[in-house]
This record gives sequence, C-alpha cells and structure tokens, in this order.
Amino acid sequence: MVIVRLNYSYLERLVGTTRETLLTRLPMLGSDVDRIEDDHVDVEFFPDRPDLFSTEGVAHALRGFLGIEPGITTYVVHPSPITFSVDPKLASIRPFLGSAAIRHVQLTDEAAIESLMELQEALHWAIGRGRSKVAIGIHDLDHVKPPFRYYAAPRTRAFIPLDFSKEMTMEEILDEHPKGRDYAHIVSHFPLFPLIVDANDDVLSFPPIINGELTRVTSKTRNILLDTTGTDLKAVTTTVRIICAAFAETGARIDQVTIDGRVWPDLTPQERSVSVHECSRLLGISLTPQRMAALLELMRFGATPAGPDAVRVEVPCFRGDIMHDWDLFEDVAIAHGYENFSYELPPVCTIGKKHRVTIVTDMVRRIFVGLGYIEMMPFTLSNEHIMVDRMQRPRSPEALHVMHPISEEHTIVRTDILPLLIEILQLNRHRELPQRLFAVGDVVNGTSTFQNVAAVSIHQDADFSEAYACMDALCRELQVEYTVKESADPAFLNGRRGGVYVRGECCGIFGELHPAVLNAFELEHPVAALELALRAVPGFHGLQGTP
Repeated sequence: MVIVRLNYSYLERLVGTTRETLLTRLPMLGSDVDRIEDDHVDVEFFPDRPDLFSTEGVAHALRGFLGIEPGITTYVVHPSPITFSVDPKLASIRPFLGSAAIRHVQLTDEAAIESLMELQEALHWAIGRGRSKVAIGIHDLDHVKPPFRYYAAPRTRAFIPLDFSKEMTMEEILDEHPKGRDYAHIVSHFPLFPLIVDANDDVLSFPPIINGELTRVTSKTRNILLDTTGTDLKAVTTTVRIICAAFAETGARIDQVTIDGRVWPDLTPQERSVSVHECSRLLGISLTPQRMAALLELMRFGATPAGPDAVRVEVPCFRGDIMHDWDLFEDVAIAHGYENFSYELPPVCTIGKKHRVTIVTDMVRRIFVGLGYIEMMPFTLSNEHIMVDRMQRPRSPEALHVMHPISEEHTIVRTDILPLLIEILQLNRHRELPQRLFAVGDVVNGTSTFQNVAAVSIHQDADFSEAYACMDALCRELQVEYTVKESADPAFLNGRRGGVYVRGECCGIFGELHPAVLNAFELEHPVAALELALRAVPGFHGLQGTP
C-alpha cells in the first residue's frame, strides 16, 4: 500500500471544491484516509493505481468522480528536435529507456515540489521494485544540450553526483554516496555501468543510482528532461505516461523525444468494447449502455454507447491496471457508489465452524506462546538461495517455481519455514538476545500444500538440548507419539541433530544449526532450531494436501 500526502490548498486549487467535500468523497474513490492534519491529509492507495500517487493524479480523478470534469483528458505531445541514442551494450545491463521533455513547469509552489518528489519515490517502489525494474531521472533541461546518449560507460568514469561537491568515479559513488550504497546491488556486478550524457559529454544521470549535480531541479526550473530506464519496457512506458500526465495537470507542455527513431511519449488512449449485460450481472445492478457510459466517464474514461449491449471505452494512457473487462466493471461500481448498493441475506443458510487446520494451528500457537516464543509471519514466496543454498541442503525438483517472478527474491513457494525464520534473525542482529521466534503455516511440495511449524532460539547458550526439549513439549501437547533417530540434515551439526519419526515417517527435525549456516546468514551466536510437519498430529489429515 502507498500513502500519498495531499496538501489541502493545492488539492482544492486543482480540483475546484472544498476541503469538506474532498474528505467526504475520497474514501468512496477506493482509498483509505490514514491521517487528517491541519494542512494535509495522508491517503492510502492500492499499488495497482500508481496514477493516484500524486496530488495531480488524485485531482484529475476527483474532478471526474465529483462530476466537475467527466470524460477522458486528451494529452497533446508537441514535436521537438530532442533525440536520444541507446548503446546496444546495455542490452544485458539495463536495456530500456523512456523519455519526454516537459516545458513551462511551475515549481514555485512548495506543495507541487513535494508532490513531484513523492510521486517519484512511490513509483520507484510500486512499479520500479526498488529501482531494479524502473528508475526515474528528472533533470533541468536548460543546463544541458541535446542530443543525449545513453551508453555503457567504464566504471572509472567520473562526475559530480547530486548533493555532493566533488567529482567521483562511479565505483566511488557506489561505495561512498548514500544512494550508491543503497542501490549498488542492482548494477555492481556489471563490468560497465549505464550512464546518460549530453552533447557536451556532461553527465545527467547514472541510472538507477543518482543524478548529476549539474541537472538539479530547483524552484527556478522551467523545463525538464525526463529519463526512465529499466529492465521491463511496459513498466518504463507506464511510468513515463504517469509522470507526463501529472505534469500536464499543472499546465505544463509535453514535448516529444525521439529515441533511436521511436517517438516518446505515446499518450494516446487504448480502445476496447465491453458488455453491458456482463457488467450488470457481475455487479447485481441494472444498467443501460447510456448509464454505464456515464458512470465510466465519471472515472475519467472516454465512453459511448455502441449498441444495445456494448459500450466503447477509451482507456487513459496511464491506466496500466486495466487488463480485463472486469477492471472496468470495478470502476463502474466505484462511480455507481458503494453506498448505493443494496444488501441482502444470501439465499442459503449455513453454519460455519473451524477447519481442522485452524484448530491445530491455533493449538500450536498457544503452545509456543506458552514456551516464550514470539510468532512471525514470513512471506510465502522466497528463493532457492535462502531456502536451500544457505541451509547447505540439496535443491529439490519438487520446489514449485513462480512462472513470472517480479524479482530474484521471490522465485519459489516456500518448501520449509525454518530458513525464513533464520533470515528474520539475520535482519534482527542489532536486537538484544535472546530471541525466540516461531511461525506456523503452509508449505508446498510439488503441487500439494501442507502445514508446518518451525521455531528458532538464538543466544550464547542455545544448544541441542534446548531444541530437543522444545520439540518434546510440542509433541507431548499435540499428543504426537514419536521416536527420535539421528539425522543427516546438513543444516545441523553432526551429532547435535535429530529426526522426528511418526508411524515410521520422518516428520520433523531439530538440533543446533551448523556453523556454515550461521555464517551464511551472518549470525554470531548459536541457534537451536526445529521444524515439524503437522501431518504428524493424530487425525490432522486423512489425505495429503490441504482440502
């Protein structure tokens, strides 16, 4: 979720209505008011609406939603001689570049500057995945000279980075500049670094790390060059469109930039046709083509009836979240007003009860809380480096891989819980000891889902006996009859590890973590750990996998 700070006076000026109206209607737009202050309101938006991550974007949406300015906005892109060239050597580093020239910018209002900065950072997070997927550069165009060049530069190339007064090489920036240290992991492994320079070979940007001090944007800036680099063309395109539309809302002019023969930005809307009957059926309200078109226009779409069961829709260029007809139907529901939907009891009467999985997992939670452990909720997605390699375990063909992962950190569904708890210990190395953590939840083996519980204890005296005692208490309280045999799990120390066997099947492991595992997670104290498959609990499951 993204929290956007909306300055009252700036928003009132852009929308043309009162503060009271804005605060009343904002939640009905699909947002959550997080905090109301004297001069601003903090509003939370879902990551699928990055066009609302700025005061300008919210104002554009509200003018339609409130009926002040319904319908789609047409953005004109003016011709310009500005060009960019892209070095083919960047194909394996950071291949995609999007750009635009934005003129007649008014940044004299402090609220406008803050909105621009917050939009940039929000887009870096929501679309850019921490700049790894997309990074944005905003430059004072009057301080540089086109044509511009985006190329793979030697690591020793030097320039003055933003907020510094001395010239530094790009390698020094990664080591010494705060932004360099934060984002070095994105490019440090490449032999060459991406760089943007002008006709005089002056540096504009070292994406995705830092801009040059030469092109710093100030309140006196009137013309801006936008550069957006990344590893995903769709994400780069969407980001450029959102920023251009936000500037256009303030009265700025958008000029084209030609990148290797392709004109940027393309702000033309996309067209599609949707069924009125399908929308009515899904929402449970009776709609006509005329009524549905009017509701879509309140949400800033272009919409016209196209027959007895169709509406032709023009989707704004920056609405990258519209991927299915149902996405449009959701906006119809918002425009209709959630408060205007009637509510009724379902036609069937059912009596709910706790699932067996919930009963057992709740019992596990009570046991570990009683033992002095704190519950964690680690992510369901992880990667084989964390789950397997650092644990010194062999990779399994049964791991369920994500087909299109958004990052290298989330490539598989977790097969165990223990490695994720150890990772949490790594993140909390600065906290006092002892730390005793546990987690219970789903794990996936192949295409079957199971429930496991894992626990870790880190302090200077953590040992095999502590892990054994904790496992014994857990099994005793869950009425699990078990036997212990010596384990060969390489994640644990030889001679200080045991396997839990129930009805002849190995269902758990406990012991003291191997020093190599501790080093892999940068831990300096011994760790007693355990993990138990809850299928060992009597009557927990008749069949494999969660029903």
